[in-house]
Amino acid sequence: MREKTFKFKNWLLPFSFLYGLGVRIRNKFFDWGIYKSTQFPIPIICVGNLAVGGTGKTPHTEYLINLLKEDYNVAVLSRGYKRKTKGYIEATERSTPLAIGDEPCQIKNKFPDVTVAVDRDRCHGIKQLIKKTNPTIDVIILDDAFQHRRVKPGLSILLTDYNRLFTEDKLLPAGQLREPTKGKDRAQIVMVTKCPKDIKPIDFNILSKHLELYPFQDLFFSSLKYGDLTPVFSSATTAKRPLSSIQKDEEILLVTGIANPTSLHEKLAHYNSNITTLEFRDHHNFKISDIENIKNQFNTLKGKNKIIITTEKDAIRLKNIAEIPDDIKNNLYALPVKISILQQQNYKFTKKIFNYVRENQRNR
Repeated sequence: MREKTFKFKNWLLPFSFLYGLGVRIRNKFFDWGIYKSTQFPIPIICVGNLAVGGTGKTPHTEYLINLLKEDYNVAVLSRGYKRKTKGYIEATERSTPLAIGDEPCQIKNKFPDVTVAVDRDRCHGIKQLIKKTNPTIDVIILDDAFQHRRVKPGLSILLTDYNRLFTEDKLLPAGQLREPTKGKDRAQIVMVTKCPKDIKPIDFNILSKHLELYPFQDLFFSSLKYGDLTPVFSSATTAKRPLSSIQKDEEILLVTGIANPTSLHEKLAHYNSNITTLEFRDHHNFKISDIENIKNQFNTLKGKNKIIITTEKDAIRLKNIAEIPDDIKNNLYALPVKISILQQQNYKFTKKIFNYVRENQRNR
């Protein structure tokens, strides 16, 4: 059964009204053609959401890459949030989070043969990718671009958190919505993310009614699937280990700099309740003072067996700090996460994606 644990900042509702008015006018200008949206002669899949952060865009983007990369030359285009550079940049395996952003950096590390690029101007970025000849790009995945209406993608996948559906939320700053719920009408696929694996069939029907989708929109449900704990540093004296290897007497320091670490905390709590959390803001750029804080927190753990666990995204940022002491390196693990599609709908989802890409291939 779903529980609403989030709260609204109701005293900010007047500002939400003004914000919503501005967003509605902007969207109408695009709908009426006053502001121009550009279509491109290449399959473009947009992955995004109506709310700020925390719906699992990166694992869903990685799911699409895995789905397509054996048959097509895939490119991922991101804004490169919080990077310190400007303009169009194509990622390499040596790119840092400061140069391209943490999420593009993570994707490039996982998929070195996939083209990953960043550009705040998505239209310009797409044009650069279309020009590529080595390899020639077959399909572009836009990461977190649902509100970037200067581009008109051929297929939009809208994500919404199982525990905070967009139909239950309010506009910024009182809630977390970037735009009114009517924005969902632009999506061809809606994905309810972070569902519990034991979700009941009746819950699917209830959620379907809540979302009020049109017949042309396909609804899917996904859950998070965590992998093995992986040492962040190759120089570490430790090895990869399954989550089930966590002992009852082992103490965990959970270090996160993501929008919503609740799912991760709940997963770890299945194995061990001795969890100390150290939370930073989403996309936090770790400093030496943060490393000192992590070290101090770790040293205060009283157990003989202790471990530091972080997310893949945070690990990407932590790896670029040279001053991390060996005792932290040797005990620091990242917990990879993937998604699985529920209701035995994998085939339907895969078919939908491949049909779109196949039917919209550009002429070479």
